[in-house]
Amino acid sequence: MTNAETEKWDVIVIGSGIGGMAAAASLSRLGHRVLLLEQHHTLGGLTHSFSRNGFTWDVGIHYLSLVAPGDPMRELLDWISDTPIDFVSLGSVYDHLHIGSAEPLALSRPYEAQERDLKDRFPEEAEAIEGWTRALREGREAIYKIFPTRAMPEFAGDMLDWWNRKAIAKWCGRTTKDVIDSLTDNPELAAAMAAQWGDHGGRPSKASFAMHALISASYLTSGSWYPVGGSAAFAEHIIPTISKHGGETRAGVHVDSLMIEDDRVVGVRTGDGEEIRADIVISNIGARETIDTLLPEECGPEDWKAEIRDLPSSIAHYTLFLGFEGDIEAAGATKANHWIYPTGEVDVVWETAPDGVPPHMTASFGSLKNPEHDPGPQQKHMGQFLAWADWTAVEQWADKPLGSRGKDYADFKRRVEETLMAQFKRYFPDLAKLVVYRELATPLSTVTFTGHGKGAFYGLDVTPQRVVCDALRAKTPVQGLHLAGQDVTSPGLPGALIGGMLSAASVDPRVFKQIRG
Repeated sequence: MTNAETEKWDVIVIGSGIGGMAAAASLSRLGHRVLLLEQHHTLGGLTHSFSRNGFTWDVGIHYLSLVAPGDPMRELLDWISDTPIDFVSLGSVYDHLHIGSAEPLALSRPYEAQERDLKDRFPEEAEAIEGWTRALREGREAIYKIFPTRAMPEFAGDMLDWWNRKAIAKWCGRTTKDVIDSLTDNPELAAAMAAQWGDHGGRPSKASFAMHALISASYLTSGSWYPVGGSAAFAEHIIPTISKHGGETRAGVHVDSLMIEDDRVVGVRTGDGEEIRADIVISNIGARETIDTLLPEECGPEDWKAEIRDLPSSIAHYTLFLGFEGDIEAAGATKANHWIYPTGEVDVVWETAPDGVPPHMTASFGSLKNPEHDPGPQQKHMGQFLAWADWTAVEQWADKPLGSRGKDYADFKRRVEETLMAQFKRYFPDLAKLVVYRELATPLSTVTFTGHGKGAFYGLDVTPQRVVCDALRAKTPVQGLHLAGQDVTSPGLPGALIGGMLSAASVDPRVFKQIRG
């Protein structure tokens, strides 16, 4: 290793989430010397895992789509991985909807099966359900027309947007609620159509329908899957690609700012004062976070920065990590996730924390999905119980560092934990008896780990404004600075992966040869 003062790389990538790993591995494979920096001690971003008392939880993955053998996304992962990642199918049923007092509704794939699921429950709504299926297909096609423009030269991207303007306006420019309202006035069917919005964080009244179609219907094409070995498999398989092609990864390095010379980015400055130079810097920490925390105030066009700052943040969430001992399948746990709406309303988040009943919760049991999980003689299993929430309840502690938030915050967390556990007992009474460990993460945990303002788990909200925002192109107006990850394309691991690949393509167009479909 050379002295830090003279060290020079072709590309520096900030943030080791899937978008950062994808960008770094892609460019490494094509001969660029890449340095990947991560502020936390564990690489992988929201694909990392953590352990307590003999239990291990995946932080950000509850299921995946588009990774069946032969899927373009699977081929991209194979290309950037040193050895292929194995995935296991979770079966035909991938979600259960609990809407008000109605019987739970199982959702299965493919499109035809889900149509039948809905028609069996709502036989008088056949025409609306068929219209919903068509809308999902066309909405996904419309947003796929936008993604390539994120890595194209501005003129070419604008021309492609113009060519597809009618489809973009019809599906990307309308909200999920708008599309549903045009199809049905049955409130329970409308709730079922919108219920999976937590997969992308865009409330039905605010989210671009095309984004909802892209993500909620992605499980209808080739099902839901889980990485064998858990989500840590991504870093385990992708990071070696970087090192084997002359690159390097460093954890525990906080990037304090970008280095600017003659109005272009020439490297980064770390929190301990180290300066590392590179011709290209790719930021995978979020578009707004890049502008607000890394870019010097006087650098970059003001209209570009204002356009990004004007985009709202995604939702926040609380997660109760649960450790079980016993036969959790016999007690009601499933590989499929459970979406729970106690009041029957789905366009809701928890605004009264720590009190009241959270109006939107999700239960997931990761250890059942991972075939490599060994429960041992004590039958140890893991689960998560999430409540999608408003940020304001924790805002008063946002400026206080971890460990210095006082007794009030500790009491707040205790009350949130008790509230969530009471609801878990309500919906899964037999499973609740098997809980031997629990730990709560709040929206402040998201801020600590990801740096996303307001605890925004998915970064920028998926509004129509965000979907068509030209300011989110991978290649920024600041020479030498590129963006990667889910803000470039869409939330979730597949979106962040494509965002990383498009960022790499904006540096080296040869990456486009790997992107198809």
